[in-house]
Amino acid sequence: MSEEERVHLSRSAPQAYQALAGLSKTAGLLAAEAGIGPRLKEIVLIHASQLNGCSYCVRIHVDRAVAAGMDADTIAQIAAWRDSGVFSERERAALELAESFTFISEAGIPDEVYDHVGGILSEQEYVALSWLLVSINAFNRVAIAGRYPVPPREASQP
Repeated sequence: MSEEERVHLSRSAPQAYQALAGLSKTAGLLAAEAGIGPRLKEIVLIHASQLNGCSYCVRIHVDRAVAAGMDADTIAQIAAWRDSGVFSERERAALELAESFTFISEAGIPDEVYDHVGGILSEQEYVALSWLLVSINAFNRVAIAGRYPVPPREASQP
């Protein structure tokens, strides 16, 4: 990847970035009200960011997942969730929804995904997760377009 300077959207239009941050905060509140705990929230935010190739957001949400008590094995399994046995039925439904939202231009939210996820999650959970996914997909695009840096960590950091 080129090291050229890119427009930093959050600095160039802070009012738009603050609006996006406000959406994210509202989505987080909806998630909490719907009973979406930190583990499930971070699992879907990490996975959407992985699928989009946003290393900046992956790092942020992995750090938040660790702070919420998620172990390294679970975090490592997110990318291969379909073949992993570490996720609950509810988490698997949320991961499936994350994939549909992230690749929404390919097929929308297919009926089979909507029906499957709707059979596991409540409407309130579906709505809350959907808004989380709208938000993270927008943040991914901002960070990727601006090539937000993800430098190596110091040896003393987690």
